[in-house]
Amino acid sequence: MPMTADQIKNFIEEALPDSRVKIEDLKGDGDHYSATVISKSFVGKTRVEQHKMVYDSLKGKMGNELHALKLKTIME
Repeated sequence: MPMTADQIKNFIEEALPDSRVKIEDLKGDGDHYSATVISKSFVGKTRVEQHKMVYDSLKGKMGNELHALKLKTIME
């Protein structure tokens, strides 16, 4: 079963409480999303580390319930 934008946003905000998250459904199919995540937690981290933090917040759902997530991370 696909994830909703709200579910994705909640997972990320739970793991990164200081974050601001914007989710966009790219194809309207509930399976391809874009996420912009702004967080102070990213300071001092490489882009790869930032993306890993977001993917880890999804608790293994990436590649299963969530097929594709275009990710943009921004340090605040």
